[in-house]
Amino acid sequence: MLMKLRLIIWMLMSSMLFSACSSEAPKLQRPHQGSTNITIFAQQDSGQNLQTSSFTTYLEQTYGVHFNWEAIPYEGAKEKRQISLASGSYADTYILTAYIDQFSKAEVLRYGKQGIFLPLNDLIDKYAPHIKAAFKQNAALRELNTAPDGNIYGLVSYSECFHCSYPNKMWLNKVWLDKLHLAMPQTLDDFKKVLEAFKTKDPNGNGAADEIPLSGSTENFGVHLVPFLMNGFIYDDDRNYLALSGGKVDTVANKQEWKQGLSYIKSLYDEGLIDPGAFTQNSEAYKRLGDNEGDVILGAGAAMHPDIFASDSTGSDRSRIYAPVPPLKGPYAAYAVHDDGGIPPGAKFVITNKATMKEQIALIRMVDYMYTPEGQLHAESGDEGVGWRKPLPGETALGKGVAPRKAGIPSNPDKPNNSGWIGTAHFYMPSSYRDTWVQDTDIYAPNGYERRLQQATELYAGKEPKELFPAWMIWVNEADAQRASVLETNLKNYIDQNTLEFITGAQSLDTDWGAYVKGLNEMGLSDYLAIMQQGYDEYLDNHTK
Repeated sequence: MLMKLRLIIWMLMSSMLFSACSSEAPKLQRPHQGSTNITIFAQQDSGQNLQTSSFTTYLEQTYGVHFNWEAIPYEGAKEKRQISLASGSYADTYILTAYIDQFSKAEVLRYGKQGIFLPLNDLIDKYAPHIKAAFKQNAALRELNTAPDGNIYGLVSYSECFHCSYPNKMWLNKVWLDKLHLAMPQTLDDFKKVLEAFKTKDPNGNGAADEIPLSGSTENFGVHLVPFLMNGFIYDDDRNYLALSGGKVDTVANKQEWKQGLSYIKSLYDEGLIDPGAFTQNSEAYKRLGDNEGDVILGAGAAMHPDIFASDSTGSDRSRIYAPVPPLKGPYAAYAVHDDGGIPPGAKFVITNKATMKEQIALIRMVDYMYTPEGQLHAESGDEGVGWRKPLPGETALGKGVAPRKAGIPSNPDKPNNSGWIGTAHFYMPSSYRDTWVQDTDIYAPNGYERRLQQATELYAGKEPKELFPAWMIWVNEADAQRASVLETNLKNYIDQNTLEFITGAQSLDTDWGAYVKGLNEMGLSDYLAIMQQGYDEYLDNHTK
């Protein structure tokens, strides 16, 4: 699980990996006399201990509170969160790591209407001047947080992250490419030929057929193989398989172009060019391929950024041998998945009806602190001199013409940093904040990684369809929210399962495609599309008034 923490940090803010002790949830602490005791449900990686973090101590001392932690490991986070709420004896607040698991919009609306999640409007208005100012300055931010009834039941994890906004990238082993005198592929046919060469021509030079041409993972960080490859045929949003055409919402997963895309991916699988583990392995197993002890064995990897599957920050240069592949031209398209800055829709922070007014005020004041540049830096990077440092003379910021504010400090396995709420504290990172990070002009320098990702993302920028379904901005009305949530989950699972079976040959595209399409219809596809269409139409109405 230590790799997952590094993954999140690179993805959210490209700072360095921190490590600490155990993945087990700490036991609840005894209440402190005279303090406001707040129970927090949170997720923590094996490299974290939220209970002993110095940022925890800072908040407790500054705001006169004491935290009782219900901190769970990342594994099974969604199920444990759902069980927690269903138990009835849930926490005063949930502060979640959005890219691991958070509340969906449907859940936010449902629990808000049930009175389990408290509206934050008045608390923000009276006690959170920085949140209030951010909402006033950024209408989209307020809209992301505001339910159709006008209430703010939870806060999103907001980051204006350019490289996160095109998550489904492909990274190719440039050393192997050069050794075999191959050019960077521009088409899906080119890509297949490169993978064939990786498999058959011993590019690592060890005389063994141990090369894995292409792999991926089952996590949510652009590591799914299908979207990058499918986007040469039809747009795959790697979310709900929805698309817009002339303002009409439709699915792409029953189209002939989708079927042709599956046929292409199946051809790669049948020839042994795709690692079967790509459809089943977790992030740790994926990382082991890129960090294989001894010879390099991985040719290409799907990921938002290469440090997800190959180390760099730990002193290895494995990550640096992988170069970004541009969106590949297929028979109909060369799309790139666009995810609006990587802002996951829903809520990472809520206050429940278990919290007293005193606890509510303390919580919103603490989150308001994390809406300031100083508070976000403190929360995410930890203490100065431990997780970050001030810029040195001559160092440059990520943003052009921007004064640098903070530089990351490389992790030290012998002296773990447990001073921040890594991931948990990710609340508000506008571009004006991210642009102040020190980044070397050498993109392969230890502190040039974010600049490297920016340059790689330029290959993908603007390659999305002209019309995009804005899933992150759509609120479904209360009457349809529960049904929409169930339909969305069932349809996505059905599409994912059948996609895997068609690729691996468990089903035949020739004989089973019709039954698959029929199954989509029988599961309520038309009802789901109608609900999404209504949500989209209301979204348009609100933006044309």
